[in-house]
Amino acid sequence: MKKNNLMLSLLLVLAFGIQAQSYQKNDLGIKAQINSMDVEVQFYGPSTVRVLKSPAGKTFSKESLSVIKKPQATKFTVNQQGDVVSLKSGRLKVEVNIKSGKIAYSTVAGTPLLSEKEAGATFTDFNDAGSKTYTVSQSFSLDKDEAIYGLGQQQRGKLSLRNTKLNMVQGNTDDYVPFLVSTKGYGLFWDNYSPTVFEDKPESTSFKSDVGDCIDYYFMLGGNIDGSIACMRELTGQAPMFPLWTFGYWQSKERYKSQNELVGVVNKYRELGVPLDGIIQDWQYWGNNYLWNAMEFLNPEFPNPKKMVEDIHNQNAHLIISIWSSFGPQTKQFREMQPKGMLLNFGTWPQSGLDSWPPNKEYPSGVEPYDAYNPEARDIYWKYLDKGLFSLGIDGWWMDSTEPDHLDFKPSDFNLKTYLGSFRKVRNAFPLMAVGGVYEHQRATSSDKRVFILTRSAFAGQQRFGANTWSGDVNSSWQSLRNQVPAGLNFSMSAIPYWNTDIGGFFASAYKRGWGEGNKNPSFQELYVRWLQFGAFTPMMRSHGTDIPREIYNFGKKGETIYDAIAKTIHLRYSLLPYIYSAAWDVTNKQSTMMRALVMDFEDKKVVDMNNEYMFGKSILVAPIVNAQYTPETIVKSNEETGWDKKETANDTKIQAVTFAQAKSTKVYLPEGTAWYDFWTNEKINGGQEITKSTSIDEIPLYIKSGSIIPFGPQVHYATEKKWDNLEIRVYPGADGEFTLYEDENDNYNYEKGAYSTISFKWNNKDKILTIGTRKGLFPGMLTERKFSIAVVGSGKNMHKTVTYTGKTMKVKL
Repeated sequence: MKKNNLMLSLLLVLAFGIQAQSYQKNDLGIKAQINSMDVEVQFYGPSTVRVLKSPAGKTFSKESLSVIKKPQATKFTVNQQGDVVSLKSGRLKVEVNIKSGKIAYSTVAGTPLLSEKEAGATFTDFNDAGSKTYTVSQSFSLDKDEAIYGLGQQQRGKLSLRNTKLNMVQGNTDDYVPFLVSTKGYGLFWDNYSPTVFEDKPESTSFKSDVGDCIDYYFMLGGNIDGSIACMRELTGQAPMFPLWTFGYWQSKERYKSQNELVGVVNKYRELGVPLDGIIQDWQYWGNNYLWNAMEFLNPEFPNPKKMVEDIHNQNAHLIISIWSSFGPQTKQFREMQPKGMLLNFGTWPQSGLDSWPPNKEYPSGVEPYDAYNPEARDIYWKYLDKGLFSLGIDGWWMDSTEPDHLDFKPSDFNLKTYLGSFRKVRNAFPLMAVGGVYEHQRATSSDKRVFILTRSAFAGQQRFGANTWSGDVNSSWQSLRNQVPAGLNFSMSAIPYWNTDIGGFFASAYKRGWGEGNKNPSFQELYVRWLQFGAFTPMMRSHGTDIPREIYNFGKKGETIYDAIAKTIHLRYSLLPYIYSAAWDVTNKQSTMMRALVMDFEDKKVVDMNNEYMFGKSILVAPIVNAQYTPETIVKSNEETGWDKKETANDTKIQAVTFAQAKSTKVYLPEGTAWYDFWTNEKINGGQEITKSTSIDEIPLYIKSGSIIPFGPQVHYATEKKWDNLEIRVYPGADGEFTLYEDENDNYNYEKGAYSTISFKWNNKDKILTIGTRKGLFPGMLTERKFSIAVVGSGKNMHKTVTYTGKTMKVKL
């Protein structure tokens, strides 16, 4: 009957120009046929609706790769007034014009949020590798003063997405997630996986995707940016907890060439007393390029990998290892997948089977990406990963090239067949499928070790797969450092909370000219230290790059300025681990975000498009130094495919030695609505003003929001070396505040079964009382008695007190 009604409506339109203006109500929302177009509005909850549009009578079946939530029974009313049908839930009002097809969204009180443009939906016939489908687009109208953020990571150097055009195809340094948030308190998810153009112009904001059987998007009302992100995670999955050790310091390079070199780095850090929790083994431990990603130690420089892993573990460090989304022709994986049609035949990295540089294409590598959309192929991928590497006790995965690398691009490459259709149809979802395959298989294999994946690309929903995305092979330059701040913030506002960057930038050979290894070049030293200080306030603190070794001892020795600045920054990171781990629980438990654009926390017009400051957690304002202060600023440009660098400076002569002793200064804006404390001096400063902050090479501006309570951990060499039995609790007065300290076994998934504890701290600013709440929860190894050393910042000695806490509520008068 439904099909007959649709056909009758279409015949009426074609024969007499009569437009169907009726609708059908169902348990989820309504269906209507409007202007030869089927429109469906479905409530997924009181705050979220899904909109589906397709040419009238077109039958299709779509199962989202990103959305895992099913529509939820939601109370809503439907009323019609003229041509407008209004659907109203407890939080959201949706108005559908059944004559024009325009859909508008508002709060239940009638405050407008977003509306489609008149005739804003378009379908253009498209032949997708022999399959008839459409190029689809939808246009919206945004308010002039509205700001929007997200859409993944872009290297634009700007935070706001207004007046921006993005060609959304996954790349090395650009990760696209078609989800945006607005300062008006809503989020919008465009559920399409093909190459997509997003464009914001004064007259309209639109998504246009190469292929789609339908227009499919979700509108969600979160009330603010945090709320909209929470709605998106409710749709696409929650972020699990990472192990505590992942929040320590990570050392990496391209690449450690032997087992002895790799273990030697860990040993050296332990000898120097500099904290370290992770070491990373990059590519070619498998041998030559024809064995690319064999997932076995076939390189003779790694003769005993089991002992290597044990040696690292015996030093209380962890190892993650490079694995790729492609395989060389001599690997077991290639030979098993190729006959089953599970490989994608397009150009990828490496292009040559030889190690010589540049790549000699007369000897092609034959490396091909695998079809990560195919569940059997993902099974095969894990089978070899489990047998070759996971069984050795390796702690996590560096999933490189998960976009994947697409070199020597030909338009016909998009016609390649995958398990889910043409490569064009599902192009941007490749990282979601590749990363998800590893996560789900490891979870099915063991719950003793939390999954930890470092990966180079991402798509909507990837937060549920235990992955931290890094910003790709970015250049070693000040402009590149500047770009990373808004790149990480937009990525975080795409509902994926874990992000990091190559500290120091990846390509750095330009700094070696006349300076040997380059780590004694003052230009690189200054850039590296500032990048490290920024990296200390991102979800993963990881030093990595090519050309110049980044290990601390390559920059000098203890007592020398640069060495000491690096060590100070790493120690600072470790002192904040109780704060960081608790923030991670806030991400998992309350859908929070760790790296926060200032606009998420402050109603201050001056922070709407602020590209160089952010909150780390909800208490610490970070203002990285992103301009050279001691050396001439150097711009390094590189070809991502070749890695060749070009250095441009005003004066290309060798820079003379720099002492880095002179004090410098920088401008910092402190948002209005609160007072702030200088982290280094404890000076209290009113918000709503730009100040000049004195700086040195070993410090960046850090400010603590009034009313904050921050726990500081002990000095350690690795994250779990000492128990948190005597934490320092700093209170920053001037406003009431609270903080929840989270603890568990630090690794495994017992927390999902309730094996964790929380302790709340609440500061009453008027009465100067800190209330430490009753401990909630229990886990093996939990401290039953401990000390808290409490200090009220900016106060006299009478405002310092040490208390013994046994898990019961106590009030501390300060």
